Amino acid sequence: MFTGIIEAIGSIRAMTPKGGDVRVYVATGKLDLGDVKLGDSIAVNGVCLTAVELPGDGFWADVSRETLARTAFVDLKPGSAVNLEKALTPTSRLGGHLVSGHVDGVGEIVARADNARAVQFKVRAPRELAKYIAHKGSITVDGTSLTVNAVDGAEFELTIVPHTLAETIMVDYQAGRKVNLEVDLLARYLERLLLGDKAGEPKASGLTESFLAEHGYLNK
Repeated sequence: MFTGIIEAIGSIRAMTPKGGDVRVYVATGKLDLGDVKLGDSIAVNGVCLTAVELPGDGFWADVSRETLARTAFVDLKPGSAVNLEKALTPTSRLGGHLVSGHVDGVGEIVARADNARAVQFKVRAPRELAKYIAHKGSITVDGTSLTVNAVDGAEFELTIVPHTLAETIMVDYQAGRKVNLEVDLLARYLERLLLGDKAGEPKASGLTESFLAEHGYLNK
């Protein structure tokens, strides 16, 4: 588990094809690896990766086909800057929100504009994730815990203060950029709870409009 508070900006040093997937070397910059051991989890742009080698100034991790297919990791290359966060511990401050490091989908930056000293971003999420994104709710973008300031269909707005811009890769975001999205964990569990006994049925993956109407959650 993570908090979505980025600890350092690192960079992709190498990406090596290996047995059908990819082994990646992440240079970790100012991230303190003194308490990291083999098998520990580190979030890279919001993707939970397992350290399989620790050369000293970074770590090697294996990236599966599943991860490459479902995240914006496929767009990274040697030299790409990445957000980094070590897994939380029982004594960590939960400064953001609970983040699993399991990406729900790939979004796209559709607009960027200055807002006083802050920067306003508009992000388009996959349509299937729109139901989990709420005004003033939490969302994780490339591993960064953020507050949603407005929602319009599958698009949502973020206001990013100077500190966050300086400490994350968001400073480089421009329209067209693909980003990893993880919706609020509690929204995911709430959806399964509302399904009740139907959660055990095949293909009971989420709340459809017909399900909500049938059970009185929508005005018919």
